[in-house]
Amino acid sequence: MRKDGDAGTRANARLYEALCTLRTPEEAEALLADILSARELADLAQRLEVAALLSEGASYVDVSRTTGASSTTVSRVSKCLNGEAGGYRLVLERLEEHKTQ
Repeated sequence: MRKDGDAGTRANARLYEALCTLRTPEEAEALLADILSARELADLAQRLEVAALLSEGASYVDVSRTTGASSTTVSRVSKCLNGEAGGYRLVLERLEEHKTQ
């Protein structure tokens, strides 16, 4: 873990704050297009899709086949989905809430 005041920690905090300022999918698309390569964006989108399928109870094999993600990626996402941070769970819950509104 980096020490408080470290440039990397400040940069991470700035990124987190920047993400919180986005108000629409179009704004998110614009920012992500600027800061990520097309491959990085595709990888992030794939991981979120993997998390969604796993949370719906799909098997690792089905998830890998459906998304094209490697078994390593599926396993890592599963570990995170069930892990302490809870980021995937939070986002998936909010996306579900958003669909019902």
